Amino acid sequence: MRTSVIGCGHLGIPHAAAMAELGHEVLGVDVDQAKVDQLNAGECPIFETGLPELLARHTASGRLRFTTSIREAAGFAELHFIGVGTPIDADGRSYDTAQVYGAIRSLAPHLDRPCTIVGKSTVTVGTTAQVTALAQRLAPAGDRVDVVWNPEFLREGHAVEDTLRPDRIIAGLTTLEAEKAIRAVYAAILDTGVPLCVTDPQTAELAKGAANTFLGLKISYINAVADMCEAAGGDISEIVHILGIDPRIGSGGMRPGIGYGGGCLPKDIRAFTASARQLGADQAADLLRAAEKINESRTDVAMGLITRTLGDQPVKGARVTVWGAAFKPGTNDVRESPALALAQALQQAGATVTIHDPQAVTTAMIRNPEFDYTDDLAASLDAADLVVLATEWAEYQQADPQALVGRPTTPLLIDCRTTLDPETWRAAGWTVTQLGRPGK
Repeated sequence: MRTSVIGCGHLGIPHAAAMAELGHEVLGVDVDQAKVDQLNAGECPIFETGLPELLARHTASGRLRFTTSIREAAGFAELHFIGVGTPIDADGRSYDTAQVYGAIRSLAPHLDRPCTIVGKSTVTVGTTAQVTALAQRLAPAGDRVDVVWNPEFLREGHAVEDTLRPDRIIAGLTTLEAEKAIRAVYAAILDTGVPLCVTDPQTAELAKGAANTFLGLKISYINAVADMCEAAGGDISEIVHILGIDPRIGSGGMRPGIGYGGGCLPKDIRAFTASARQLGADQAADLLRAAEKINESRTDVAMGLITRTLGDQPVKGARVTVWGAAFKPGTNDVRESPALALAQALQQAGATVTIHDPQAVTTAMIRNPEFDYTDDLAASLDAADLVVLATEWAEYQQADPQALVGRPTTPLLIDCRTTLDPETWRAAGWTVTQLGRPGK
């Protein structure tokens, strides 16, 4: 099948490469000529596990290419994926869907034959109906243009894996022809047994917000319990294990830490909370807002632990190394990164901050040039008074604490992601503190 992917960012690039991997001919569209040239050269402008190799393979094979011409995409493809960004709006509570409507306004006037538009971007309930009306009004093909909402459930750092081997595929649609198109484009995935949930557009739109918001609730809940462990002297890791045994709960998504971030969870939870309020579901909105407040408090919780760990030494004037800049491992995305929020709080308190990250130093420097950065793990510790692990990269879990112990002035380490084996580090001479595990 010939497909286009309109919008080449954290969603569009992995989706385009994955569609090529499934055997489709794919044309990616973006307004940034420099990015298009980079992509056509097989070079990936973002880091995502497995993506550089997939992109290089299929730009070389000829299945995947990129352009700035949406007219070319309209003539080329029979199915058009919309993968543009929907950042949070100026009100801080709803999606800015200007790029979605901009893509439809640019594409539709060139659609002169039957085709299917498939929305991947996360949107407010009711958007599909409005997009359908706009596309059919502007397109020469009129009502022969179908619109499907097919929300993505990608975990950044696993976007390629989640596109090629998803847990489920959701398709919100209104016509049999649209369902046929979805079944055709995802045939290779559906043939492996992945379930296809065909529903109405408004259910599909709500499903994405509901899924991400439930994950946010789960993260906020375990962080609240971690605070209780901190106060009572309990061990959050043991509680996660105990809860995880219960098949009604499970341990997935229950890693205590300094909160969720990135380009999806924060905005999706804000928007879903706002939707609940707009729909008159006030108790639901209150519950969701409580989860947001817990997440917003995690920087303060971490700062309290840092202050207690430093003891008589004030935060002001301390030299602190932060391990991690990306909001999670496997990506160089630093949008709403809890690690950078903590670094900012440390700097505002008067600390000198040095940041290390295996992949996100460049993107972090663009967003926060005020910090010192290094991509050398050992050098990041030179003369540090305290090390704070803020992003759970495998590089930190696999580091040799014995080889690093001589670099900081005082080998104090706070594991804000509860991801290290503390006994291994303590045996090498480090003083290790973990959130929710006081004295453990």
